[in-house]
Amino acid sequence: MPAFTYEIVKHVAVLSENARGWKKELNLVSWGGRDPKYDIREWSPEYDRMGKGVTLSDEEMENLVAAIKEM
Repeated sequence: MPAFTYEIVKHVAVLSENARGWKKELNLVSWGGRDPKYDIREWSPEYDRMGKGVTLSDEEMENLVAAIKEM
């Protein structure tokens, strides 16, 4: 089984940080060497562990931004 790989291509924003130093972030992440996608999830301070999150394509991110602007 191939190794699980990821690369944070661009840090976009820190949304929050908890008392243990984990940060909920919006980043562009390349999963398994694929094209980067927008990703929202919690990361440990060393970025070696992560929580569950959601990954969005460019189109999904545009739709999310449009929906937030309409709020």
